[in-house]
Amino acid sequence: MNFFITAGNTQSMIDQVRCVTNIFSGRTGANIARTAWGRGHSVTLATSHPEGLAELGINYRMPPERFTILPYRTFDDLAVIMQTQVRSGSYDVVCHSAAVSDYLPAGTFTPNAGTFFNARTGEWESPTGPPTLTEQKAAKIKSTEPELWLRLVRAPKLVDRIRQPWSFTGILVKFKLEVGISEQELLEVAEASRVQSDADLIVANTLDGAAHWAYLGPLAGRYERIPRRELPDRLIVTVEDRYQELVRHG
Repeated sequence: MNFFITAGNTQSMIDQVRCVTNIFSGRTGANIARTAWGRGHSVTLATSHPEGLAELGINYRMPPERFTILPYRTFDDLAVIMQTQVRSGSYDVVCHSAAVSDYLPAGTFTPNAGTFFNARTGEWESPTGPPTLTEQKAAKIKSTEPELWLRLVRAPKLVDRIRQPWSFTGILVKFKLEVGISEQELLEVAEASRVQSDADLIVANTLDGAAHWAYLGPLAGRYERIPRRELPDRLIVTVEDRYQELVRHG
């Protein structure tokens, strides 16, 4: 099979030197890619941390045969890579484990003289007229400002573009991480998320449990709790079984 796997975090730029990002390193996706490759499959890995492959015995500057690495840094970088690769029609499996930004910066602002934010009321105020702000557009916003206000807007869900409009018809694996909920709640959220993206499988875990376990499913109509160290092998074997079912049924 031919796998396309995403891994790592995305940066969303505030100016040319500052960004909004998250804590994830791409180790999970890299381990899945290494496992798929080790089982004889062709792998294209889009990752924000190609250097992390050294831990798995892969030289990212000279990857082995059947292993292609596509480095990225920003949300926009990953969006372009995913659209190009998925629309190429060359993949049997897309495994989207990258931790993609949920919100993107849409301007950085400073309050003008007399304008202030009243934290008690949650409102902008000014004693001299309507409150006003000025957008800061410098390549590097000055650090002399007493405060900055960053506007964030919802980012498009890249995983929800994989089926349509990018027309992927193969096996889609989605990942879902939640914080501060029970395992039962996690399973309910995961299944709803899988259906929303029309994914065949979803890997779900909580932040607290991420180093120890993950749920994979649906498998025969249910989700299985799998030790984290076993996840890459179990996921790839499950995908192989699903692919063989598709081949048998035309």
